[in-house]
Amino acid sequence: MADHPPRPGHPPAGAGTAPDAAAAPVDVLCRLFAEVLGLPGVDPDASFTGLGGDSIQAIQVVGRARRAGLVLATREVLRSESVRALAAGARTAGPSGAAARRAGPVRRLGPFPATPIMDWLAETAAPGVPADSYHQSLVLRTPAALGRADAVRILQALTDHHDLLRLRVEGGTGARPCRPAVPPPGSVDAARVLDVVDARDVPEDLLPELTGRHIRAAARLLSPADGAVHRAVLLDRGPAVQGRLALVVHHLSVDGVSWRILQEDLKSCWQDLLEGRDPAPAPVTTPFAEWAALLRADALSGRRTAEAAYWHDTLRPAPEPLAGTSPHGPLDADCPDRTLTLTLPAEVTAPLLTRAPAAVNGTVDDVLLTGLALAVLAWRRPYTGPDDSGAVLVDVEGHGRQDITDGTGADAPDPSRTVGWFTTVHPVRLDLGRTDPDAARTGGPTTGDALRRVKEALRAVPDKGIGHGLLRHTNPRTAPGLTRAGVPELGFNYLGRFPVGGTADWEAAPGHAFALDAAEPGMPLPHAVEVNAAAHEGPDGPALTATWTWSGNAYDADRVRALAEEWFAMLRAVADHAGRPGAARLTPSDVSLAGLSQTDLDLFEDQLGAPL
Repeated sequence: MADHPPRPGHPPAGAGTAPDAAAAPVDVLCRLFAEVLGLPGVDPDASFTGLGGDSIQAIQVVGRARRAGLVLATREVLRSESVRALAAGARTAGPSGAAARRAGPVRRLGPFPATPIMDWLAETAAPGVPADSYHQSLVLRTPAALGRADAVRILQALTDHHDLLRLRVEGGTGARPCRPAVPPPGSVDAARVLDVVDARDVPEDLLPELTGRHIRAAARLLSPADGAVHRAVLLDRGPAVQGRLALVVHHLSVDGVSWRILQEDLKSCWQDLLEGRDPAPAPVTTPFAEWAALLRADALSGRRTAEAAYWHDTLRPAPEPLAGTSPHGPLDADCPDRTLTLTLPAEVTAPLLTRAPAAVNGTVDDVLLTGLALAVLAWRRPYTGPDDSGAVLVDVEGHGRQDITDGTGADAPDPSRTVGWFTTVHPVRLDLGRTDPDAARTGGPTTGDALRRVKEALRAVPDKGIGHGLLRHTNPRTAPGLTRAGVPELGFNYLGRFPVGGTADWEAAPGHAFALDAAEPGMPLPHAVEVNAAAHEGPDGPALTATWTWSGNAYDADRVRALAEEWFAMLRAVADHAGRPGAARLTPSDVSLAGLSQTDLDLFEDQLGAPL
């Protein structure tokens, strides 16, 4: 297909959103918060979580702040009480020598240690279960002027820039041990990765179905053993109408944070072309291969090995359903017939993601997992009765880009701009004691008590759980014991907030969002029941969408639907509780006084008549 005619009117050279290095840190951070959260402006006294920010968006802030000359940690963004306080503690980025050292060929290219999640996939895929098409996908609106030649230039720039888009796995995804490697830039020809489809006569409402067919076809061409880990499909609708670009990437090479990086790079590379420059994405500070080496060293360290007892205690058996563990299989394979998707409307989701976390100086995960733990208690109460232990075990997915070294300066590892599969999975024991689910469903004090308990349980998890995978998959001394300990029956993943419904170039296309994992037929489910949730930002605000999948030999559809509906009922109760007077309460992890209990804090606040 011929490329489109020359583009009219280029923007002025230098246009873009690069921060002003001379601006005050508080002004820079206010602007970055607004950009990441999609807000017209941000007050310096507002907190990130109070504005609805989550951990994945915090990573975006960290990456953009570094490019503006400010060094922050993700945990600082999430826990700071205001933009002003965060700016006061921000460090100034030093010389770029550390970044240049990390980009060297020894740490960037060639074989590198498999990360825990890579080993997990190899274990799940073997024996005899292929996983070559285990992928994620994203469909974006493309500028009307984008044709094959420009698309190839942009894709080549992304492929050469982001190492994991050239990933090669010796022996394929099911080979054990997993042997990943990064070949040099130029080893993947973007022209061979891209398919162009003439969609000029396809009606708008039929585009999603057409795109879906091509995504499925592209996924069948993926082969990590051959270095084919991504494909792209351009649906060309002519020189006057926005087209579609479908990106299909093997999960070994991408995660939720990576999609945001790639979407940002597509925009900036297109802008480069408009201004007559070669497309050049923003720099990557820490290559994936170096991160993998850091993880391997951490897994064998004494401080990490000392965590093994914590994880064994977390996984200790419990008798209630969806509270204990099961061995790693055998569970039924993933099946489209065992999928349920429900959506919580914006009028509930908006306060749930903003007011509720702010009430306990917490995060969105605190809120969502509180609702889930309460839902499990209510769901199983007819079977357990009043003697229910109140403990719920959940396998929680995390973004995996947390700080794993003691460095806090410009030389600290910074994977905020690194494309790859960083995901961590770790068990959490949420102990709500003798909580009455009926009382919690009303949004009263019982709900607030559960929210504070869950927040403290999550704060007690070492390093946000990254150590469990390291000890379970990477450390040969601790791996056998943790393997025998099994996995929780229930899996939870919150993918963050995604804008939908936008009409600008490079926005997510209607009928598609950031897709959940698409497994190859025959891959077993890792948990008896799983829930993947995301908040989709529409014109009326964010709406929480949850997709449930389950193993047919564990639970039937009616039981899972009952749990899903109970979760939304409990989330409504949490949102309602957060709007009541006196709901805002500190928890022990918010104060520096050792030994201070939740009861002590509640007593002090009741006596003072206001939060401390």
